[in-house]
Amino acid sequence: VQLQASGGGLVQAGGSLRLSCAASGSIFSINVMNYYRHAPGKQRELVASITSSDTTNYADSVKGRFTISRDNAKNTVYLQMNSLKPEDTAVYYCSATNVAGTNYWGQGTQVTVSS
Repeated sequence: VQLQASGGGLVQAGGSLRLSCAASGSIFSINVMNYYRHAPGKQRELVASITSSDTTNYADSVKGRFTISRDNAKNTVYLQMNSLKPEDTAVYYCSATNVAGTNYWGQGTQVTVSS
């Protein structure tokens, strides 16, 4: 499984960004797609996940502001981030977990929210 991440950038507080993660390869084996983030001085945090049956989960810190979704025709998962806060600043990573429990990672993308 290969993951190509895109999106991110610099936005003012209250703004929005959308991250994309396109999967290729053995995508039939993917069980769940996740977005993590890693901010300087903090531990990596699971932000959102979506399963093959479209069950979603979110970190409490982003509930009501972030939405994870998927476009099966494009083999792409999206993370729509609204009402962004400076504390959302981090490098965001998409990952895929297959049915065997193996994790695959995309490259990180920087999200910076200015106050």
